[in-house]
Amino acid sequence: MNIIIGADIVPTISNQDMFEKGLVEDLLGTDLLRIMENADFRVFNLEVPLTDVLQPIIKNGPNLASMPKGAVGLKAMNIDLLSLANNHIMDQNTQGLHSTIQTLEDLGIAYVGAGDNLSSAEKPYIFSIDGKTIGIYACAEHEFTIADKDTPGANPFNPLESLDHIAELKGKSDYVIVLYHGGKEFYRYPSPMLQASCRKMVDKGADLVICQHSHCIGSAEDWHGSKIIYGQGNFLFDHDESEYWQTGLLLQILEGFQIVFHPLVKKKNRVRLAEGIEREQILREFNARSEEIKDPRFVAEKYKEYSLEYLPNYIINIRNMKRPFVYKVINKLLRGTLDRVREDKYLKDTQIRLLNYIECEAHRELLISGLKNKQREEKVRGL
Repeated sequence: MNIIIGADIVPTISNQDMFEKGLVEDLLGTDLLRIMENADFRVFNLEVPLTDVLQPIIKNGPNLASMPKGAVGLKAMNIDLLSLANNHIMDQNTQGLHSTIQTLEDLGIAYVGAGDNLSSAEKPYIFSIDGKTIGIYACAEHEFTIADKDTPGANPFNPLESLDHIAELKGKSDYVIVLYHGGKEFYRYPSPMLQASCRKMVDKGADLVICQHSHCIGSAEDWHGSKIIYGQGNFLFDHDESEYWQTGLLLQILEGFQIVFHPLVKKKNRVRLAEGIEREQILREFNARSEEIKDPRFVAEKYKEYSLEYLPNYIINIRNMKRPFVYKVINKLLRGTLDRVREDKYLKDTQIRLLNYIECEAHRELLISGLKNKQREEKVRGL
């Protein structure tokens, strides 16, 4: 058994030409490409719709898109399965999802975690290697791209349903891998709720749970004989130059379901296998964080600190939903003209932002935690 699981992969403007020409050695480098080529099965998260038609949905955050021709590079990497359960797969509306699926089907690349409705999106993917059956279940937090009973999109994580899906998949598989697209971006530790959810996935039958979406390497823990990864980082996504985006982890699953971590480094618009001191530093920091989360008090206290630190961002955004004083003065002088011109856009922006904070599990938990901890602090101080 030799299975590769990579995180977010996105052909961007800076490397679209290399993807279209299938220049995978240029994109990945010789050492990383060799690991890919020697694998029996390769799984990644496609964090972008493949379409040449732009029909951006109304949402919080960027609307991504990549030309379908870039899938030539995905095929040249010998990728066998792509997860579409993420917060960007519907960025260009239903046509973007359909274009993506058609592109992958034309190239013979399988996909999981999205479909024309909830029933199709929640279906797992099952394959066999050396007489062992592996089931992959992909799901995402609630952020704008979620499928419903009669609407297309990504498979949502729903504790009332998803945990049963995992248990059912375990009944059909020797090993179960869960790809969970969620958690707070740029936070390297699990939140209390994320940790509880992932542990429950293990209790229901998952042998490996991988949390993607955070765009940074996080931490990991062993739970009841299974492994949980809280943040894999990106694989190849040239979108940001912050420290979080510079490294990632490639997971390799070997005989007996032994897991090996291969540190990756971003090199401009390419990715390379980390070497020497850089490799050791990535693993050392990853292992140190993994030791820290063994203490449940650490997870709670670290998240409390983070929620208090992040709370002002939410407060500022919520305050900005109100019309500023200058706007009100000018609007009054113009006898309501600004309101008539901007009311539709103002209402839409406000509603979308509020919806994201309330509906998305990671945002909701962080906002509630920040508000509660702020109240406790003020009570202690007698405010």
